[in-house]
Amino acid sequence: MKPFKYYISALFLIFFYLISSMNSFSQSSLFSYEEYISTKGDTLKYRQLISDYDSKSKYPLVIFLHGSGERGNDNESQLKWGVMNFATNDIMMNHRPIVIAPQCPKDTTWGNFSYEDMSLKSTPTKPMKLLIELINKTIETMPIDPDRIYITGLSMGGFGTYDAISRYPGLFTAAVPVCGGGDISKASSIAHIPIWIFHGSLDDVVPVSLSIMMVDALTKAGAQVGYTQYPEAGHFSWIAAYSDTMMMDWMFKKYKKN
Repeated sequence: MKPFKYYISALFLIFFYLISSMNSFSQSSLFSYEEYISTKGDTLKYRQLISDYDSKSKYPLVIFLHGSGERGNDNESQLKWGVMNFATNDIMMNHRPIVIAPQCPKDTTWGNFSYEDMSLKSTPTKPMKLLIELINKTIETMPIDPDRIYITGLSMGGFGTYDAISRYPGLFTAAVPVCGGGDISKASSIAHIPIWIFHGSLDDVVPVSLSIMMVDALTKAGAQVGYTQYPEAGHFSWIAAYSDTMMMDWMFKKYKKN
């Protein structure tokens, strides 16, 4: 009977894998292949999700920044972690976001910090500059609600999230940096932006102290800041963060205060 039991177990595992793979492919196919070309001829590849579309509505825009492991030019790898949680039936039905997931080329980064003291350098990286141009173009050409522009990212993308809101504090409505770090001296300039920070206690890639210092600085600056530290999570804290339905609902309820 043992071989038969093992055979049945193997079939279940294969079936589960195939279903998971099909769901993943089905979700990724919802993201169109796009690229932004600047006036100087520089290119930023990205994937775009449009949850719904009509001539009367304005839609929230979500910017998703991937981590260092997903850099490249295949315009595929940036969908590996996190962003698929914005392509679920529930999110698309209830919040109807337009999602942009750009891909950072190899040997470049989203954020431009001096990593000795985490101070923000004076100029953005080329991918960040192109991303901001893309966001502005999207606002001009698509039915985006300018009061509902959200940015989130994991690891390198978490650093990029802090970089973006620090350089362009008037652009973004809310931010969700996951296992990242930023310039705490900019806390007062971004205190008006609702921010929910996530990190794993056991992260041995990005020190959890970077998130804790940012929470402290933002709190002192009077910010509306949330912080979730997973006690048994390492660097992959984004798995839990982007599965948090409370975070999703919190983010999509945020509007800019006029």
